[in-house]
Amino acid sequence: MGFDELLASLARHVRPDESTAIDGLHIAKAERPGPPSPAMSGTVLAVLAQGAKRLAVGDRVHEYHPGSYLVTSVDLPVTGHFVGISPERPALGLALVLEPSAVADLLLRAAPGDLPPARAGALPGIAVAGMTADLLDALVRLLRLLDRPRDRAVLAPLVKREILWRLLTGEQGDAVRRLGLADSSLAHVARAVRWIQDHYAEPFRVEELARLAGMSPSAFYRHFQTVTALSPIQFQKRIRLQQARLLLAGRPHDITAVAHRVGYDSPSQFSREYRRRYGVPPSRDATRLHAGAGEG
Repeated sequence: MGFDELLASLARHVRPDESTAIDGLHIAKAERPGPPSPAMSGTVLAVLAQGAKRLAVGDRVHEYHPGSYLVTSVDLPVTGHFVGISPERPALGLALVLEPSAVADLLLRAAPGDLPPARAGALPGIAVAGMTADLLDALVRLLRLLDRPRDRAVLAPLVKREILWRLLTGEQGDAVRRLGLADSSLAHVARAVRWIQDHYAEPFRVEELARLAGMSPSAFYRHFQTVTALSPIQFQKRIRLQQARLLLAGRPHDITAVAHRVGYDSPSQFSREYRRRYGVPPSRDATRLHAGAGEG
């Protein structure tokens, strides 16, 4: 019954821009599988009421569907596509942004023994778990507030806290917990991830990033790969190529300038890596992307 109501609410409230009247809650719809497309994951809880989605992070592939949920605790470059959908049976789902400050506040309020014991070591930045009745119930109640504007301002923050608590005490609670711990290995890696995202066009040395993260180079490299499924250099390359693809949509005839802008000294190396990543040379992809943007 819960998934029926969840599906009906999502179908009723989905918008072209995926926004809702509740801060941090987004609703999305997809009618065709389409080719895998790159994006940044954000730090979110993602739930589907219909359809399934596969996300690739490095060499790891995660799939979630109505019987499960996906949690991302680090903003990562991912490649995703929907499977098993059609215009008659589209994918419908939601994403709820996870705020580290809200996680930290709940951790401070939790009594000793309220949370499962923490696991040692670094954890992947993306994880899938089975949906629970309590979490599904809270999600349905949050969506109901979209139809109740009088209650929304007061109750939505309370229900979002309950959802966060269900995640913290659930199967992937460790990953969510570390989102709110400033001294966790996840937080240290996230610091380096943010630096690469903000300075993706700049060269760096792994030793410098390790120092920023407050780790030894060997520990940093190991934890970074565990969390992101990529090495720091591979992560930077993914960000560079994603940014290049966005730029090429508006500048299809300026391949060399775009290559330099995202940090490549060699246009030929840029073209090789772009083709390896997206399957076509940047010139051809740029023309297609520009035409698609014009149609929109």
